[in-house]
Amino acid sequence: MSQVVELRGVTLEYCIYSVKAQSLRTAFLNVAVGGKMLKNGHDVIHVRALDNVGFSLSEGDRLGIIGHNGAGKTTLLKVLAGIYEPDSGLVSVKGRVSSMVDIGLGLDATLTGRENIIHMARRRGHSTKEILANMESIVEFSELGPFVDLPVKTYSAGMQSRLVFAVATNFNPDILLLDEWIGAGDAGFFEKAKGKMNEILEKSRVMILATHNFGLVADVCNKLLVLDGGKMEYFGDVSAWDFNHMKPITS
Repeated sequence: MSQVVELRGVTLEYCIYSVKAQSLRTAFLNVAVGGKMLKNGHDVIHVRALDNVGFSLSEGDRLGIIGHNGAGKTTLLKVLAGIYEPDSGLVSVKGRVSSMVDIGLGLDATLTGRENIIHMARRRGHSTKEILANMESIVEFSELGPFVDLPVKTYSAGMQSRLVFAVATNFNPDILLLDEWIGAGDAGFFEKAKGKMNEILEKSRVMILATHNFGLVADVCNKLLVLDGGKMEYFGDVSAWDFNHMKPITS
């Protein structure tokens, strides 16, 4: 099978300003009044969020990404979505990407659910004609009913999650990125979402899911990436990983 996603030696660092610097605003004010920027060696901390990450995925692969908070899961999804550009390494993503990396990304709380469907779908590169042709199926899948014509600021987190998921999955993306699966408390929609994902994957699409739910990864994914401090601890088949002892299965 042809590779849809390929990463080689991907490294990304963040700059975090110390308490002494307090903020970028303070630093720029120092320059404005004739002062000097505080030296990086003492007042800026560089955090390596991703460190030499590399793997490839083929059509039909379902990758689960696990790791402690701060392991680099969401950062990696944002690199794949094109939100972040790595400092070094290769990122190759072939096909249309749709993401749920940030539940609020693309949502305008002042717009109605229906208006947000148009807004989010346009940001994903879909034409108005294509969006309107799919409008009712998106509304139906979201289970928002009459709430779809109310402002999103009146929605619960679960309702927002269903709306974003419905838009993200309705247009059969080549690559779907998910940061966690679906809003907590939506047990019925959770099963419906799993069914939708299986439908997408039957059409040879790729899914990449970052989650703390090991059972979900074992249930819906065939590949696993374990991150620890931005480094790859494991990449391979889900069946070869021991989730109880968090280590590869040895014969």
